[in-house]
Amino acid sequence: MAANELVAFRERWKQELKNRKEENGLVCAPSSSSRVDPNQFGQKDLNKPCDTLKQEDSRYSEDAGSVGGGSLATEADQPQYVSIAHSLLDGRTSPLLDRIKEERTRRKRQYHNMTNMCSVSLQQQQRKVKKEEELVDQLIQDLNEVNDIPFFDIELPYELALKIFQYLNCAELGRCAQVSRAWKVLAEDGVLWFRLCQREGYHQGASVSISPCWKSTLRDCRNSARTIRSNWKNRVGSVSQLQFELGKILCDVSSCDSFVLAGYTSGDVRLWDTLHWDSPSSYLKSNSLSANTHPRPHVSHVQINSTVAAASYEDGCVDLWSTETGGEPIHHFQSPGRIQALGLSPDCPILVSAAGSDVRLDGANDCGYWRIVCETRLPKTVETLTFVPNRADQSPLVVLAAGEDVYLLNSQEEQPRILHSVYGHPVTCLDASNSLTAFGVKRTGWAMHDGGNKIHIYSLETGKPTVCVGSSPGDFTCVNLRDSPPHVLVCGNKDRRVRVFDLRSSSSLVSLYAHHLGVTSVQADDWKIVSGGDEGLVCVWEMRMGTKLWEMHNRHPVRYVRFNTSTLVTANIPDDKSPRGACITDDDLTAHRRHRGVICHYDFSEDALSQDHILPICRSDFTDSYGYNYNINLAVPYDRLSGSHPSH
Repeated sequence: MAANELVAFRERWKQELKNRKEENGLVCAPSSSSRVDPNQFGQKDLNKPCDTLKQEDSRYSEDAGSVGGGSLATEADQPQYVSIAHSLLDGRTSPLLDRIKEERTRRKRQYHNMTNMCSVSLQQQQRKVKKEEELVDQLIQDLNEVNDIPFFDIELPYELALKIFQYLNCAELGRCAQVSRAWKVLAEDGVLWFRLCQREGYHQGASVSISPCWKSTLRDCRNSARTIRSNWKNRVGSVSQLQFELGKILCDVSSCDSFVLAGYTSGDVRLWDTLHWDSPSSYLKSNSLSANTHPRPHVSHVQINSTVAAASYEDGCVDLWSTETGGEPIHHFQSPGRIQALGLSPDCPILVSAAGSDVRLDGANDCGYWRIVCETRLPKTVETLTFVPNRADQSPLVVLAAGEDVYLLNSQEEQPRILHSVYGHPVTCLDASNSLTAFGVKRTGWAMHDGGNKIHIYSLETGKPTVCVGSSPGDFTCVNLRDSPPHVLVCGNKDRRVRVFDLRSSSSLVSLYAHHLGVTSVQADDWKIVSGGDEGLVCVWEMRMGTKLWEMHNRHPVRYVRFNTSTLVTANIPDDKSPRGACITDDDLTAHRRHRGVICHYDFSEDALSQDHILPICRSDFTDSYGYNYNINLAVPYDRLSGSHPSH
């Protein structure tokens, strides 16, 4: 009976283990363990009473002893449940409990890992669905909004959103305008485009209210700039020679904005306004002392800015006029000697004059009365001077060259400061920007072996040299630092070359063989160079390629070259102010043209060929008996002018 019960118990146990394995295989298919789970045995039998469990274990042990032969089977060959039964019969329950505990821990860890993975994937799907729903809702909201600003209407007001958009350029604003209608309203705000105009250099002194659409204004300015640049390259525009009278030889020329000032050997000073050709040029009357002198002294120097014009005479007199009223001089003073150098501040009405070694600075007070600001005397004769620009709200600074010395004159200091002084190295040319000054130095005598002539650049703030460029056997005759691009210097030399230097690397960017008899004047901007030579040739160069675009020739050396965006003023000034062999005071046009010198005005603006820009002499009829009969330089043919012939 006992044997039958043992066999029945064994079969039932095997069947339960088999069913449990099948259930685990269906539920936990990913499990890779093929071992018999001790939990399957423990979970079922631990719930039974201890007597029953002992009875069944004893039956199982007797059956195993009778069937297996006892000592013939080892633990390694026995099934796992047999070893568990033996341990239970022997009273060793700790291994089974340890196994059960380990298995429970493993199963809990596996369950938590699977639960976490499922929860993460579920959350990602929910976020994706939620994000898509938010984007759809935002798109619908953007389509419905007209006056509100998307992405800014909740967190930021309109003014702050406009402040963010002000850091964008034109292309970026155009892209933002394509986002929505609300963004288009923001990207086309007039304040943004007004600031872009100011940033690119257009309408610097304008206010935001003068234009209804600053975007269109900027577009028109850019198109105009491209047209003007093309006209410069192809020499498209009007070329005119400023009118003059018989018996006058040109002495000096100065220009500022649309004003051109010229002085002659007859003592006359003439002022032109090139924006209004129909208005006659005004003769600026000289002081009574010079006017009553016979013969009248020659004009030695002229200077002009936007408000004041100045001229000095050979007898030491200096006159100042207002560019608005002209006529009688508003200020006059007499120097004991001949004026060697004359300068006028480009920012304010302040005049500096040098007679020998005496330097005098005159300025106008708040009421318009002129007074002496400061006077000083240098050890040597002043040969050239220039004002430091962009100091309207500060005390004026003047850079002076006297022999081998270079001085910095400040009206608030008692004595001028010495910037540079080397014995035997005279200064040949001078110019200054708002922070630097540049001057050419001639190397002579024992210093010829140190690399040739140089251009020294000094800092006006520290008074120390910053860089030294150039190494040429010829003398530097002209240098331009004020009008050049940042960190760029252009200069001319007697060795016939025009050079452009990079002040950051002290290297030469461009070297052009420009003029046969040496370079006398030069100016450059970001893409072109205009140079004048002793042979009377004016050349326009393309800086990047180093090629000549065009040239113009006149008799006498080119002593003055000045250009802005759309205009160019050149002056061919004779060296001989009292020619022999010809009396130009007579009505001899040929002799007059040979000796007089000439001022040329080039206009490359878009409307340079329009009817309003044609000179008055070119609008006269064929039947008029007055006017010049040579070198008229017509802007357009006569047959294109309405009313130019009686038959019209």
